[in-house]
Amino acid sequence: MTAGERLRRVDTAVRHVIGDAVAQDLKDPRVGFVTVTGVKTSPDLRHARVYVSILGPPAEREASLEGLRSAHGYLQRRIASELHLKNTPELQFVLDNTAERAFRLEELLDAEGPQG
Repeated sequence: MTAGERLRRVDTAVRHVIGDAVAQDLKDPRVGFVTVTGVKTSPDLRHARVYVSILGPPAEREASLEGLRSAHGYLQRRIASELHLKNTPELQFVLDNTAERAFRLEELLDAEGPQG
C-alpha cells in the first residue's frame, strides 16, 4: 500500500468517526444539521482539516462551527480510541460551501433559461 492510499484510508476512517460522533453523540445545542463532507490529513498525521456542510443561515452555521471547535478534544479522543493511529491529528473545522455554490449556480442557470 502506498503512502497516498494509506492517507486516503485514514481520511475516510476519520470522516466516519467524526460523522458518527457529530450525528449521535454531540449534545452541544449550537451544533445544528452538520454533515462531514471530507477530511484531509497531513502526511505526518498531526493535523486534519475536517470539511463540514452546515444547513441554515450564516449565524447558525457559525454557531455550529464554534460548537464543533469546542468539541474538538472529545472528537480527537474518539478518533484515538477507535482508530489507534500513531498520532491523533489535531482537528481544524472548515466550512464546505460546495453544496451552496452548486445551488446558486443551478439558480443562475435556471434564471438564464434554455439556450438554443
